[in-house]
Amino acid sequence: MELFQAKDHYILQSGERALWCSRRDGGLQLRAATDLLLAWNPICLGLVEGVIGKVQLHTDLPWWLLLIRQKALIGRLPGDHEVCKITKIAVIPLSETEPQDLELELCKKHHFGINKPEKITQSPDDSKFLLKTLTQIKSNVSAPNKKKIKESKEKEKLEKRLLEELFKMFMDSDSFYYSLTYDLTNSVQRQSACEKTNLPLWRKVDDRFFWNKHMIEDLISTDNAEVDFWIIPIIQGFVQIEELVVNYSESSDDEKSSPETPQESTCVDDIHPTFLVALISRRSRHRAGMRYKRRGVDKNGNVANYVETEQLIHVHNHTLSFIQTRGSVPVFWSQVGYRYNPRPRLDKSENETVSCFRAHFEEQLKNYKKQVIINLVDQTGREKIIGDAYLKQVLLYNNPNLTYVSFDFHEHCRGMKFENVQTLTDAIHDIILDMKWCWVDQAGVICKQEGIFRVNCMDCLDRTNVVQAAIARVVMEQQLKKLGVMPPEQPLPVKCNRIYQIIWANNGDAISRQYAGTAALKGDFTRTGERKLAGVMKDGVNSANRYYLNRFRDAYRQAVIDLMQGIPVTEDLYSIFTKEKEHEALHKENMRSHQELISQLLQSYMKLLLPDDEKFHGGWALIDCDPSLIDATHKDVDVLLLLSNSAYYVAYYDDEIDKVNQYQRLSLDALEKIEIGPEPTLFGKPKFSCMRLHYKYKETSGYFHTLRAVVRNPEEDGKGF
Repeated sequence: MELFQAKDHYILQSGERALWCSRRDGGLQLRAATDLLLAWNPICLGLVEGVIGKVQLHTDLPWWLLLIRQKALIGRLPGDHEVCKITKIAVIPLSETEPQDLELELCKKHHFGINKPEKITQSPDDSKFLLKTLTQIKSNVSAPNKKKIKESKEKEKLEKRLLEELFKMFMDSDSFYYSLTYDLTNSVQRQSACEKTNLPLWRKVDDRFFWNKHMIEDLISTDNAEVDFWIIPIIQGFVQIEELVVNYSESSDDEKSSPETPQESTCVDDIHPTFLVALISRRSRHRAGMRYKRRGVDKNGNVANYVETEQLIHVHNHTLSFIQTRGSVPVFWSQVGYRYNPRPRLDKSENETVSCFRAHFEEQLKNYKKQVIINLVDQTGREKIIGDAYLKQVLLYNNPNLTYVSFDFHEHCRGMKFENVQTLTDAIHDIILDMKWCWVDQAGVICKQEGIFRVNCMDCLDRTNVVQAAIARVVMEQQLKKLGVMPPEQPLPVKCNRIYQIIWANNGDAISRQYAGTAALKGDFTRTGERKLAGVMKDGVNSANRYYLNRFRDAYRQAVIDLMQGIPVTEDLYSIFTKEKEHEALHKENMRSHQELISQLLQSYMKLLLPDDEKFHGGWALIDCDPSLIDATHKDVDVLLLLSNSAYYVAYYDDEIDKVNQYQRLSLDALEKIEIGPEPTLFGKPKFSCMRLHYKYKETSGYFHTLRAVVRNPEEDGKGF
């Protein structure tokens, strides 16, 4: 569709339809395409894909119109329905302010041979009037007015900061998806139960997942059938669609030699069956927000980080669907997010929580009939208070349709043995089979899913994703065997399994970025089925990033989310924004303490890393000061030294790409000596003391690591921590 700029309106036009957006009051109006002739000097700015809605970032500031500037085709769901991801947006002020360079694709009809759209300029008379008015304003500014001007500038700065977050939400997180012909908000089972086939798509959506509902409210409330064309339901979440081939002959050489790997395909005539797998995650717009800003339940029974995830399998004319949900523990709890891993606390008493807990699960049982709670929080330590409060509420609710399963993930998977999640899936295997799944073909519904798994940990991110992927895999293998796509006694082929793991890992990363600001911490296990040192090291950096993001960005991101959902912003953003220098100082302080934070993280994560026969002694964030390898004057941590009772690990990571590049595990038996002395430098006097670890490699001496501690601040000179 084409976007025009006129004096008083922005006009979107597609065929015989037009949507006029007022630059005076932000109002939206449906008009005939021929009315473009009535607009004052309309100029085509370019092409857009659709309307997201409008948002007002401050009551004293104008509305902003959000448009889909660029999309990417994700794939096609059964029925040849295209699903698209929003990759770029255009944000236009509904005011007299000139829009910035929107970088729209140019319309060939109006811009043939032109690289950029022309700008609207004032007539000479208008320009003279504006210059005269500006001169008068400057000459008449008095002391009291300076205060108003300052306030106005502060509002503009705040608006700019919020706009930056708005752009990042849509363009950096790969979070927003839509389809013009398929209802992404509803599962296959809910769609099959809906008889209102003649209604437009947006009237059939699940209200929980209609993310842009408030932003498009002006059009929703319009009593005009033409409005249906302009309303595009958008979900926040994740979508990936892949076609997999069941081919047992594609194993690697190592896998072929394994006695556990099938050697021959059992498929008839060596024809390898294929199936389509799709993963759709839908984030609720209720109690939406960031990790440390939204926890637990609210007075209406909505919980933070509530996501419904649907796994679709399509073979020939058969579509099979299995859904799970995740959501914060539905009690009133919080964490003050100004330190790493803050201690959780209960904010209301047991009696005050009962009604809201009940409201949450009554809504869940209404939607899904039965609930199997899988609670993954630690049963000891700081998480215990939340797990205990959850169990008490379940017992008080005492509903026969609610099943409670507790699985201490960290205890069962100690030593990085995340494959022990199979202990859980084996224990609940009968429940998985009894729950069934939705199965439809061209004739209609063959069977329905009876209940869902509601999985949670503290954040409903990392542990939750590992467990949901494991449950979904059990279901998928059962489905494929029922359809005759997989042999009864064989597991999923290696290549299929690898792609399947990547899909679920991508899902976990997307949901984590939306709630915590960084990728999932245990993504390497979900992605590969193995927990590796590099993954643990990356987890440390991601946890540190979560800490930083919550402290310096979440207030703005939360404000943008609230404004998009029509929720009043309760946090005093001005008190944050006007103390910019103070925040800069805090940021510098955070960066200085960042390395100490990583050291703390290592001590906890190494407990997962070490095998059972090794005892963890400590972890340090250090700098490699060997001048032959790296610039010894830089202050960034690039080495993590980890010590157990039988080995030490030296892991190198790149802060720019946020991951470990390489690491070494060296037996303590190979360590020859440790030297302490001045830092080697090619120029000038050494400023720091360093440590050199001499070791043998393949019984050959002469190898060493030269490391030094991180300084807290320049005044401390060579003092490390």
